Amino acid sequence: MVLLIVSIGCINQSFYCYGKYAEKPFDRPNIGKFSKIATDCNFFFEKQPFYLLQKAGFMSEEKEITIYDIAKHLNISATTVSRGLKDHPNINKNTRKKIFDAAKELGYRSNMFASSLRSKKTHTIGVIVPRLNSYFMAAVLAGMEDAASREGYNLIISQSLESSEKEKSNAHTMFNKRVDGLLVSLAYDTESIEHFEPFFSKGIPVVFFDRAFTHNETTSIVIDNFNAAYTITKHLIDMGCKRIMHLGGNVLRNVYADRLKGYKQALKDAHLKFDEKLVHISSLSEEAGLKAGQLILNMKERPDGVFASNDTCAVHCMIKLMEAGVTIPDDIAFAGFNNDPISKIIQPNLTTVNYPGYTIGESAVNGLINHLNNVSSIKNTNSIVLRSDLIIRESSLKKKTL
Repeated sequence: MVLLIVSIGCINQSFYCYGKYAEKPFDRPNIGKFSKIATDCNFFFEKQPFYLLQKAGFMSEEKEITIYDIAKHLNISATTVSRGLKDHPNINKNTRKKIFDAAKELGYRSNMFASSLRSKKTHTIGVIVPRLNSYFMAAVLAGMEDAASREGYNLIISQSLESSEKEKSNAHTMFNKRVDGLLVSLAYDTESIEHFEPFFSKGIPVVFFDRAFTHNETTSIVIDNFNAAYTITKHLIDMGCKRIMHLGGNVLRNVYADRLKGYKQALKDAHLKFDEKLVHISSLSEEAGLKAGQLILNMKERPDGVFASNDTCAVHCMIKLMEAGVTIPDDIAFAGFNNDPISKIIQPNLTTVNYPGYTIGESAVNGLINHLNNVSSIKNTNSIVLRSDLIIRESSLKKKTL
């Protein structure tokens, strides 16, 4: 009410001054007086609306609750509150509960930024994956999330969409986010890991998983892709296959290069000739599987067995062939890789390799955090090789001729 009266008075005084001198030539003293009143009123209107709105609560920002507010509320020291919020064992259990209850009641939020400055840790781990839309990667991330949460870490997850340029951008973002460490499965076309050099130079640990790159500053979490491919190819040979086609991925990536090597070695050990025409490199997508099926249908001499580097490609190749009347496994035996759920939906069920995604993710995070906690060093081990298992199903059980 007082502010309203002052403002009205200011307006009246302005108009009175203007009316009194409007019909007379303004001399300097009068002009000065009018200018002063106008200036005072202008200042008032510039400042008072904000004051009024603030008083009304329209433009005020709610005060951030601190440990000092909690301390005052409970009539204890701020040091006790700080220790209690960190579950310090020296703080009585009942006191800790009161502190947590008060913090919740008052709306206290931990200042992670300030904490990070003090500890020089953000308790975040960056993760870069090729794609999120795969069962294998979902299993990997589940393992990572469980392991990270147990140790009080959060994950920042990004996908490169199989693009090295996008991967570089993701790495740059993770570096600027000041992640404590980085977990990476490389994009399909990545040829160099120079974009991870800022991490190496700053001593920020990098762990590769699945799709890895050999570097003396890192370690890798993988399976023995060579041995797994050798075993699955040998299984097809044992089923009577003599002309086996391999549906592989870009050999820039270790997983596909090693599976191709395992396939070749199994043929060699069985004294079967390697035929370059029976190796088809693709993105291993659904579309790639359908195209591979059409390629086989167009062959004058078709393969009697197919080993695909993932289940998605294998299943869609099977679908294309079966639509054309090809019998599986009698005409062509099939084997895939990864043990995706789709391998148990297709009829006949697909023979595959069980790839322990959850364990890979869990192991990658544990290795990284152990390094951060100085329990072990990622530089002491080039790679950690996990076990994989051949799962034999109907798609490869060809009836051998006597």
